[in-house]
Amino acid sequence: MFYVYILTNESNNVLYIGVTSDICERVYQHREQLVEGFTQKYNVHKLVYYEQFEEVYDAISREKQLKNWRRQWKIDLIEKENPDWVDLFDELC
Repeated sequence: MFYVYILTNESNNVLYIGVTSDICERVYQHREQLVEGFTQKYNVHKLVYYEQFEEVYDAISREKQLKNWRRQWKIDLIEKENPDWVDLFDELC
């Protein structure tokens, strides 16, 4: 399985979109700041949205689509499934 996911920081004002085949391991890496770059710099570690795909091509296509969306569309997507912006890591992993 492959996953597209959205992470945010504690104040929910930064959004990061990624793709992975192991969502638990990848989000753990972000949470522990083992991934250098954007998520480490902005302390982005809260999993607020994800989608699951069987094919890597579909996951990558969706990731590219979401990255091109306007910020408000991303917020609306998150709030449709997770209106309270709860960290989904513990329930998923």
